[in-house]
Amino acid sequence: MSGAITDVGGIHVGHHQRLDPDAELGSGWATGTTVVLAPPGTVGAVDGRGGAPGTRETDLLDPSNSVRHVDAVVLTGGSAFGLAAADGVMTWLEEQQRGVALEGGVVPIVPAAVIFDLPVGGWACRPDAGFGYQAAAAAGADVGIGTVGAGVGARAGVLKGGVGTASVTLDCGVTVGALVVVNSAGDVVDPGTGLPWLAYQIEEFGLAAPPAGQLAGYADRHGELSPLNTTIAVVATDAALSPAGCRRVAVAAHDGLARTIRPCHTPLDGDTVFALATGAVEVMPDPTTPASMSPEVPLIMQVGAAAADCLARAVLVGVLAAEPVAGIPTYRGLLPGAFETKGST
Repeated sequence: MSGAITDVGGIHVGHHQRLDPDAELGSGWATGTTVVLAPPGTVGAVDGRGGAPGTRETDLLDPSNSVRHVDAVVLTGGSAFGLAAADGVMTWLEEQQRGVALEGGVVPIVPAAVIFDLPVGGWACRPDAGFGYQAAAAAGADVGIGTVGAGVGARAGVLKGGVGTASVTLDCGVTVGALVVVNSAGDVVDPGTGLPWLAYQIEEFGLAAPPAGQLAGYADRHGELSPLNTTIAVVATDAALSPAGCRRVAVAAHDGLARTIRPCHTPLDGDTVFALATGAVEVMPDPTTPASMSPEVPLIMQVGAAAADCLARAVLVGVLAAEPVAGIPTYRGLLPGAFETKGST
């Protein structure tokens, strides 16, 4: 498994950030915005598991509500202030004539979620509509990872967090991808070993146990943990799913966070996962599905499991690719021994 969320045809990603080269913790610009653009006709859904979410237009994605399609999803820094970035994305989409067509014009559908990164840069240095517009205008198939976009001010426990992505193509021909902004209060590596929680990821990323001295240094930094964090993500597929089916995929994708971040879904974070289904690939219903069930249930199960796997990998991709900001150390910088005896990806 590797790839990017843009391996799902029609999905594009753009970043815009502002990072002062000499930014110090609590001073200067260190934040950004990431936009996931969806092709016309994309079904959207969302599932939030954190106790303190910062979101916009998520009620609209309830399968019982009227609007079915999503034009873009915004992931941004700036806490609740950063939700203003969605205004710029709406402006850009309106210029492209994208949105719900109404008498007099279009209304783009742009759900959004934020991370709490205000203490990393200056409290008043946060994304606005201009960040969203620039990120949307920059969107394409190449996905930057690490310290880019909404990942600029992100943390992963005491380590630098960032943007990660991954994808996989299933035997049925469906592609599933994930993009995440890792800003977790919990650890993405086991403090006792300095390695990812999942054994298969240790091998996949070519990691080895760092020496005891480095582990001690890592443990000493745990007094710096911030209690206010959020990890936000988008999973996407080209499968044709109903709004309810898309919601089940968003629910299942949260398993990827629970596998790689401990703890997650706490009362003080806003962990939120959006799901997008472009509908480009039609999969024939399984004839063995009981008549009492929706015929898309087997497909939802496959896509949901793949979404969780992709999101789990994307978390590690984002953390391993991160560069230091405002004195926040990276995994590679604090635990370099993890890379000394084996190759890394």
